[in-house]
Amino acid sequence: MRVIGTEYCSSSIKLFSLLTVAILVLVSGCGGSHSIWSAESRSPDGKVLAKARASATNGGLAITSSTDTKVYLKWATGSRTDKSVLELADASDAPVDTQVEMNWLTPSHLELTYKGNQTVVFQAIKWFDIDISVREVSSGAVKSTQ
Repeated sequence: MRVIGTEYCSSSIKLFSLLTVAILVLVSGCGGSHSIWSAESRSPDGKVLAKARASATNGGLAITSSTDTKVYLKWATGSRTDKSVLELADASDAPVDTQVEMNWLTPSHLELTYKGNQTVVFQAIKWFDIDISVREVSSGAVKSTQ
C-alpha cells in the first residue's frame, strides 16, 4: 500500500537539509582574517619599536575581500599601546606586494617605503620626536617628508 504525499514530504526534507548545509557552509566562511606577514625594527638608540603587519580579510558572504598593511610605533619600554603611523590598502594578498621597508635613518627619523600598487589610507608625519617619511618604491617619489 502506498501513502499519497510521502514522495512530496521526502523531497521537502531533502531540500530543507540541502539548504541548511549550504547556509552553514556560507556562514562558516564569513569575515575571516589572516596575517600575511609581519616585521619589527628597533630605532638605533633602542627607544622606539616600529612594527608592520599585513592582513587579508575574507569578505565571507560579501564578494569582496581586502588586504591592509599597517605600521605602528611604540616605546620599547613601558606598557603603552601601539600607535598607527601608516595604513595602506588595495594590495594583492601576495607578501611581496604588501611589504613595507622600515629604515631608521637616525634615532629620530624613520623612513617607510612601499610598492606603488597600494593606496595610502592614513599617514603620520611625526610621532613624538620621530619624523616619519613615506616613499613609494616604484616611482621613487617621496610622498611625505619630515
